[in-house]
Amino acid sequence: MVDLVSHPPQIPPPPADSEPVSSASAAGASHGADPGDAPPRGRTRPVGRVRTLLSRSVADTRPLSLPVFRRTFVGQSVSVIGLMASSVAVPVELYALTHSSAVVGVSGLAALLPTVVFGLYGGAVADAVDRRKLYLGSCWLTWIVSLALMLQSLLHVRSPALILVLVAVQSGGFAVSSSVRGAIVPRLVPTGQISAANGLLYSVGNLGQVLGPLLAGVLLGLPGGFALVYGADAVLFTVALYAAFRLPRLPSPSGGSAGFPGLRSVADGLLFISRHPVLIMSFLVDIAAMVLATPEALFPQAAAERFHGGVGPLYSAIAAGALVAGLFSGWIGRVRRQGVALTAAVIVWATAIAAAGLTRTLWAAIALLALAGAADLVSAVYRQTILQSYVPDHLRGRLQGVHTVVVAGGPRLGDLRAGTMAAVIPLTLAWSASAFVCAALVLAAALAVRPFWRYRAGTAG
Repeated sequence: MVDLVSHPPQIPPPPADSEPVSSASAAGASHGADPGDAPPRGRTRPVGRVRTLLSRSVADTRPLSLPVFRRTFVGQSVSVIGLMASSVAVPVELYALTHSSAVVGVSGLAALLPTVVFGLYGGAVADAVDRRKLYLGSCWLTWIVSLALMLQSLLHVRSPALILVLVAVQSGGFAVSSSVRGAIVPRLVPTGQISAANGLLYSVGNLGQVLGPLLAGVLLGLPGGFALVYGADAVLFTVALYAAFRLPRLPSPSGGSAGFPGLRSVADGLLFISRHPVLIMSFLVDIAAMVLATPEALFPQAAAERFHGGVGPLYSAIAAGALVAGLFSGWIGRVRRQGVALTAAVIVWATAIAAAGLTRTLWAAIALLALAGAADLVSAVYRQTILQSYVPDHLRGRLQGVHTVVVAGGPRLGDLRAGTMAAVIPLTLAWSASAFVCAALVLAAALAVRPFWRYRAGTAG
């Protein structure tokens, strides 16, 4: 197996964009065709422009030519179907057992502490050990918890407390695996393809997030539906286990000389962030977006009381919008003012979420959530690319740990915020009010922090 750290793959440059020449036009050029026989110029130019626009907009698939990245890509795309199906089944099961959105929100709190602890410390460990081994171990833990969720459902335990404990354990494993995966991507692909690789991973992840809730919606309607969902999760996750097993050795940047990390190692990563306003803002805008505008904890209540069904499409809508945006993400890597672009994407996300909470029509809500998902895909690619390009490799695991805490922990806090608000104020206010606040705060903060607002692609810390 090739060690990609010592021998990075060489990728031939992509062919230059060119317009195809039809046989008819070639013949006309060779034989002096009558200009009157040629199509009117006003008709051909728009077609050529559309072709050029499409060629520059579709997703950049060059990283898939690398087998090691391709396996990671497939493992991520398949396993996330099961993970997202379970992410629907857990709150639905909790709501069925308790009839309380507040308890659904508490599931976010149950996942928050292990996400913070294992995201931060797991990222530090990723800078000190072989990242392949750490990633494989965390994948095993996630798979085992899926089996445990299936067993508790089959045995009719009916214990919200047990479900919350399993959610906490699985969140710890997910936090570690996410930190490691983010740290290894820049070592699997050439530097110039990092943005493309992130776009692909986020896009197929969102495909799974579309199919997962739909799969959950089908299986939950069958006898023993909860056990079927958790079992499907375990089966699908074996693909991610295989991809992790096939990774090459990914030794720590220090070569193991730094020893096993302690709290000082975690502090070094946080200190690096504190010295760079661009990184501070990239995290703060994400925290604001997730905590103030995440609506998922309200979907069971909205489906039951407002829309009279449709919980599956509600959970799928954001991912569906992100999937469509990912298919046409080729332009993202060509934007230079990434600070401005990230700010705009978060504002669109928050505004669309707020508007979805105001509508009384299911399909209008789904369309607005899809728009929010498209904006979220754009912001996610920029956040990850800025982080991976800005941070040196020996700190990349720790900074990815912080990123994991924000990405995974932020929505958990958002669930807690939304569920708690819905327990004391009307659903519409719980859904929309803080999302409007999010849009205003993000714009004000971005304008105030000039290094972030002026940040351009490729600038290193």
